[in-house]
Amino acid sequence: MQVSGMSEALVALVQIIIINVVLSGDNAVVIALACRRLSPKHQKQAFLWGSIGVVVLMVGLTAIVVWLLSLPYLEIVGSLMLTWIGIKLLAVEEEGDDGDKLEQKGTLMAAIRTIIIADIIMSLDNVLAMAGAAKGHMWMLMVGLVITVPVILFGSALLMKLMERFPIFVLIGAGLIGWVAGEMIISDPAIKPWIDANAAILHWGSPIVFTLIVVATGKILERIAARKASAPDIALP
Repeated sequence: MQVSGMSEALVALVQIIIINVVLSGDNAVVIALACRRLSPKHQKQAFLWGSIGVVVLMVGLTAIVVWLLSLPYLEIVGSLMLTWIGIKLLAVEEEGDDGDKLEQKGTLMAAIRTIIIADIIMSLDNVLAMAGAAKGHMWMLMVGLVITVPVILFGSALLMKLMERFPIFVLIGAGLIGWVAGEMIISDPAIKPWIDANAAILHWGSPIVFTLIVVATGKILERIAARKASAPDIALP
């Protein structure tokens, strides 16, 4: 009986790990985008503290995730927040003086904050799936998350290298965030029944529109910031 119980716990733990790895590709994209302009030292710190924050909050959310996902307009608000995060990550301004420790600290804290907020918004459905596999065992969920964090961090580091070498991956990453936001907004319980009955086309149309919004708006803001940075200073008489 005890062996059987251990086998069931092991199977559930493996299920949690697989679910988290499969569904966390977008989380790795957020981490890579948020950290790509940090120094190597600050990248490691953002990886560490951002991941710790996500694990702790995801475990805490498990107890109330079913209730959260039933709240009307929550996913609409989350979708709009995610859209803005995607735009800001794409339109991030160039760093200032590398020697400015206060600015570096502010950038690091902003990256950690972005990682936690975006990953929690994107992980609501992930948490629901993992909570079902855990069957109420919080320790199992915590262990599964801790085990998969290094995998996500490795994926994030690999994505950052690709973004540095091939800038197109920055656009793809921001577009993915927009896609997730587009899927999330039509999944809100306040509008999903109406969409299913009257506007099924939005199931693929909404992600496309939000992807275009994030990419287009982010690039426009990026160009505006670049023009401001390159504009010559006019000396006053």
